[in-house]
Amino acid sequence: MRRRPATGRPPKLDDAQVEQVRTALEQGAQVHGFEADLWTLERVGLVVERVTGVALSRASVWRLLTGRLGWSLQRPERRAVERNESEIARWIAHEWPRIKRGR
Repeated sequence: MRRRPATGRPPKLDDAQVEQVRTALEQGAQVHGFEADLWTLERVGLVVERVTGVALSRASVWRLLTGRLGWSLQRPERRAVERNESEIARWIAHEWPRIKRGR
């Protein structure tokens, strides 16, 4: 049995362009002029267009990230700025057992 070539439309980005995009994304979002160091599909699409000159739809950006680059969805953990870890640890160690016992 011989292997058949892939059918369908060829990808808009070749392997060299994908590596350029990977390098650009690994530098971080702030390097590319964004306030927070957080990637969104829109931001990645803008960087792809700046680096390669090729405009991609959101769906194509998603396929690029998950398929060709092997990246996955990551969401930042939301925590309050006022969060006091030592106070939380103290509460869990002293107050929670007292509440749990019902005293």
